[in-house]
Amino acid sequence: MTAAAPDRYDATSWRSPWPEWLPDFAFQALGIFLVLQIPPLLVTVLVWAERRVSAWMQDRLGPNRVGPFGLLQSVADLVKFIFKEDHVPGQAHGVLYTLAPALAMVPGLVAFSMLPFADRFMVSDLDSGLLLLLAISSLAVYGIQIGGWASNSKYALFGGVRASAQMISYELTLGLSAAAVVLLAGTLNLREIVRWQQDHAWTVAVFPAGTLAFVVFLTSAFAETNRLPFDLPEAESELAAGYHTEYASMKFALFFLGEYTAMVVMSGLMTTLFFGGWTLFGLERCFEGTLWQTVLQSGIWWAKTLFFLFVYIWVRWTLPRFRYDQLMRLGWKVFLPLSLGILLAAAGTRAWAFGG
Repeated sequence: MTAAAPDRYDATSWRSPWPEWLPDFAFQALGIFLVLQIPPLLVTVLVWAERRVSAWMQDRLGPNRVGPFGLLQSVADLVKFIFKEDHVPGQAHGVLYTLAPALAMVPGLVAFSMLPFADRFMVSDLDSGLLLLLAISSLAVYGIQIGGWASNSKYALFGGVRASAQMISYELTLGLSAAAVVLLAGTLNLREIVRWQQDHAWTVAVFPAGTLAFVVFLTSAFAETNRLPFDLPEAESELAAGYHTEYASMKFALFFLGEYTAMVVMSGLMTTLFFGGWTLFGLERCFEGTLWQTVLQSGIWWAKTLFFLFVYIWVRWTLPRFRYDQLMRLGWKVFLPLSLGILLAAAGTRAWAFGG
């Protein structure tokens, strides 16, 4: 979390509820603690929500026996994972086999810490924050690839190879669509991108550059997170369970934790880049300079992010899986030239509509 030093003990400061003797590092440590705790807790809710939404779409009940409305079903699943046998295949590479799930999970947690939840509430406020976030989030593919290879299973290996090719293909279009936002806002700082939208317009409303960039980014985000209709690395009908076929117990759970954390990061990034982040038609300016303003802005940011998480679940149970050749053709022959065109449109829009 970053805050200007002169505001530290100001009576009207957003930090005024905090005791004056509380050192700055303690406040920052609290922010880091929350960032590390929110994704795992949110993942348990998302697993429950995915089951309930799929049941609603298929006219079923879904989990409804463990806790009220089945809310504790994810907790029961976690306990099950903890006590399941941790089997390691005989021919697997032990060190890499064990390390791979952590490599798939940690990049999502680090990337999550760079998202701006409010104007004065973020852990990492960097001038090149967007670039670093995209770079770190792309490292998750190493965990998937290493896990697929170290399992010494053909199904897992094929899943890892698919994941590598898929992520490399769609990282390109993901980055180019985000670069269109950078051209419009003139900065790589995520907080400054939101402030630019606050002063001008949400990027998604800047037609055609922002609107098309959002469509490309949204589709590429599905491919980046290995979600339907682009879940080819773990296609059950072809590869059993893909790259995590040979995994069990908590190692298996860590792969899912990494996948759902990546969903949260991409949803938060879409909110920040295209839908104004914590802004909502001037409502975010209420309670100016107080802690309540930060609470309100964080609530707006999370409401938008949760909507995109619902879209992830909604699309999973709506669209069928693509064939692998269709996936590659869409990325290289459609989205790549479209992304380059969007960059030109963004540059022109910046020059003509927003004064260079």
